[in-house]
Amino acid sequence: MRKELWFGATLMVLIVAAVFILMPSPSEWTNGHLGLLMLALIVAAIMLGFPTAFTLMGMGVLFAWLAYRHADPNIAVQQTLDLMVQRTYAVMTNDVLISVPLFVFMGYLVERANLIERLFRSLHLALAWLPGSLAVATVITCAVFATATGIVGAVVTLMGLLALPAMLRAGYSASLSAGAVTAGGCLGILIPPSVLLIVYGATAGVSVVQLYAGAFFPGLMLTALYLLYVILLAKLRPRLAPPLPLAEREVPLPPLAQRLRDTIGARALPALVTALKGRRNAAIPTGQLMRQFGIAVLPALVVALLMGSIYAGVTAVPPAAIDSTLMELGAQVSDGSDSFDTLAPPPGEANAPAAAAATPAAPANDLPAPDAAPAPGAAATSPAGADTANPPATAPHVPNWFWISLAAVCVAMAYFYWRFDFARMEIFKQLLSSFFPLAVLILAVLGSIVFGLATPTEAAAVGALGGTLLAAAYGQLNYGVVKESVFLTAKTSAMVCWLFVGSSIFSAAFALLGGQALVEQWVMSLDLTPLQFMILAQVIIFLLGWPLEWTEIIIIFMPIFVPLLDNFGIDPLFFGLLVALNLQTAFLSPPVAMAAFYLKGVAPPHVTLNQIFGGMLPFMAIQVVALVLLYMFPDIGLWLPKVLYQ
Repeated sequence: MRKELWFGATLMVLIVAAVFILMPSPSEWTNGHLGLLMLALIVAAIMLGFPTAFTLMGMGVLFAWLAYRHADPNIAVQQTLDLMVQRTYAVMTNDVLISVPLFVFMGYLVERANLIERLFRSLHLALAWLPGSLAVATVITCAVFATATGIVGAVVTLMGLLALPAMLRAGYSASLSAGAVTAGGCLGILIPPSVLLIVYGATAGVSVVQLYAGAFFPGLMLTALYLLYVILLAKLRPRLAPPLPLAEREVPLPPLAQRLRDTIGARALPALVTALKGRRNAAIPTGQLMRQFGIAVLPALVVALLMGSIYAGVTAVPPAAIDSTLMELGAQVSDGSDSFDTLAPPPGEANAPAAAAATPAAPANDLPAPDAAPAPGAAATSPAGADTANPPATAPHVPNWFWISLAAVCVAMAYFYWRFDFARMEIFKQLLSSFFPLAVLILAVLGSIVFGLATPTEAAAVGALGGTLLAAAYGQLNYGVVKESVFLTAKTSAMVCWLFVGSSIFSAAFALLGGQALVEQWVMSLDLTPLQFMILAQVIIFLLGWPLEWTEIIIIFMPIFVPLLDNFGIDPLFFGLLVALNLQTAFLSPPVAMAAFYLKGVAPPHVTLNQIFGGMLPFMAIQVVALVLLYMFPDIGLWLPKVLYQ
């Protein structure tokens, strides 16, 4: 028997044995013990290979019938059937789940637009100066493409066909190459728009919009840690990731760029300006020069627009303060004359009773000095009688950090254009045709969700339309592509929806048997602090990621953990971000480690499964470090939701 089968069989035996050892004798079993037995059996059945959704439904129906039969055997069957119908209908009417097929459809269309090869090539050339540039380009490409698609298997498979052979040909270590592909490909389940966050939000009753906003910076943090590890490893051990030879860094120039470089100079912007204003453009059409000039100044225009938007934000005049004095309906406001309606006191007297109550009354013949300050609570008035309590709003002072940032940006742009030759301009064109379309699509979808312009379902529809237009723009939209994308979308969506139906029935049966109450009673009896409970929960989820996939962990175990959070004062949003970061390990941890099997299916024969597993382990350790950092500094995940929604 293979090692994987021995491991799985041993784990199942340990689970079942632990249940029967820890539980009392069958004669003393209560409904709560039946619930725990159901939980253990579902894990063992899934590890045996039974379909997760139908196993959940089968176990849920059986144990729900046992729970109802214990109460009233005469109507147990009818109650069980009613439960099935109600839970299924509740899933069908869940608006949040509509976004799942739309995001999946967008992902399959973007995958078939054949952007990943152009993206990898352009990033590889742009980052050639970095140590381990091929692995760095692989991680960034995986992050961008996984964000656009959210389909781990597709990203790992495509990058296994494209990036893995390139890294092996360049002399990279097989383990490092495999780890970069598998770890980068799994980022799509954390960085929005992520199906995992939708499933968690629907299961735990947490806003998907806030989950998307909260997961953005943890996803970037994990990506940055991956890149830092790759760069440091390549710098300290160059034999694992040797630098690329100069021949592979060369970028072929078109005839126009070659002519300008040979006749004027290598720097792109000065050469184009000189060609436009002088006699040297006689052999070059002005229209071509203008197009190249527009591409060359595009980075400066984007930076200028960004800094202008920041300046407009920091110098915006705040809205004038609104007088919150309560007035009765029908009261008239003074127009500057001395006559006021009896229901509306004049300015400065609105708080007179309160002021009189707060300060002793002065003698009638005591007049205040001309320069005396007004009494506390009294409105300041000018000699003309105008109200000066709320002076006209003026533009705020521009903070020093803006000018420092502007100076730093100007220096950076000057350095950029000093190094911006025609070869880098060709790389920039490749990025324009591969990276920026995906970036615009991702930002349009995420921005509309995070800034409240659209619901996740509406943004998913926009993303599906954007994926369609992107595939059409690159000539990949045809009947075969649409047919295959629709079929795969329907298959994936059906799997998710059946999982939800099975999970709903299973959770109802678990609650009917009192399993949730028994688990809560046991956890509370441990007298844990919030930190200890959080560590216990994350360790359990981490261990569950070894034999189970993330869908099974979210569907089965989140309904057990989430009700316990109130007892420890833990925010379900923050807990969800920790779980999403923790579940990155579910794709990288053997024996299930689906990312490893995706890569092994397309890797060269000499790359063994043990090498793939060995390359994934350092990235698993990085995921644990990221999890600790997120717990120690929760504002990494909670700052953006607080700014936007509180």
